[in-house]
Amino acid sequence: MVSSTLDIAEEILELKRAKKVILLAHHYQEAEIQAVADVIGDSLELARKAREAEGDVIAMCGVWFMAETAKILNPTRTVIVPDAGASCSLVEGCPPEPIREFRRRNPDYVLVSYINTSAEVKAESDIVCTSRNAVNIVNSIPAEKPILFLPDKNLGNYVKQQTGRENMKIWQGSCVVHNTFPARRLLDAKAAYPEAIVVAHPECPEAVLRHADFIGSTSAIIEYCGKSPAREFIVMTESGVQYSLERVNPAAKFHYVANENCNCSECPWMRLNTMEKLRDALLTLEPRVELEPALMERALRPIERMLAVK
Repeated sequence: MVSSTLDIAEEILELKRAKKVILLAHHYQEAEIQAVADVIGDSLELARKAREAEGDVIAMCGVWFMAETAKILNPTRTVIVPDAGASCSLVEGCPPEPIREFRRRNPDYVLVSYINTSAEVKAESDIVCTSRNAVNIVNSIPAEKPILFLPDKNLGNYVKQQTGRENMKIWQGSCVVHNTFPARRLLDAKAAYPEAIVVAHPECPEAVLRHADFIGSTSAIIEYCGKSPAREFIVMTESGVQYSLERVNPAAKFHYVANENCNCSECPWMRLNTMEKLRDALLTLEPRVELEPALMERALRPIERMLAVK
């Protein structure tokens, strides 16, 4: 007999209690996973909550780099993920060795790494940022210092425009979801829903961002839609955010624009996590994140610098 989603949810809740687990879920996870989570957030919120976590086990329902960050902030705790294969196109497009080589050749540069990077890349960085605080992070660096911003080119270009930093090189990585949102489809959506407010994540291309009424991180988009008097929105980010948007503004309508890769607005890696995999991970406490202590120590410093910036 196949267990129902409700049965599996009950198993997960019981395992959480029995094994003293805090379950962190990104906004891009399936709604069923978000419904059993203790904390739902974007990368910055999950990083902060990981550090504040109580209990013996952290279950990170997101992608692998998020679990690495949780482990770096909680080195003595067990950190598990539902699917160890849940990677990220930004991580895959930014291997550590070219970053090490850049640092060797350019010791005067400040390396600002988006949190969507591996632990190895974070360890080579001076400070980490998220889409929510990237502008503040770059503004906190002395104006005369040259910067390498990595790995997302769209977020980097947005931050460069917002801060006016001319001495800023940008790594040419991109998000497989946000980077493939076409401006033409957004314009079609605006024509179909002329009263709708356009909200967009800064990982989107500039051609998309120029048509946005609001640009912000996933959680900033949710906050904006929750406070806005508008009742119709075109949402230019991963569609898993629907769960949280409906909670903060249940009367509103939310429309999503398909990207070019899959004719959808879903992250294929985020969707590798399922309720069944989460239940099994809680049963076995595997897959488990294991990192070398020296690597965690080096990666912790730029993360702590990020968390110290308001």
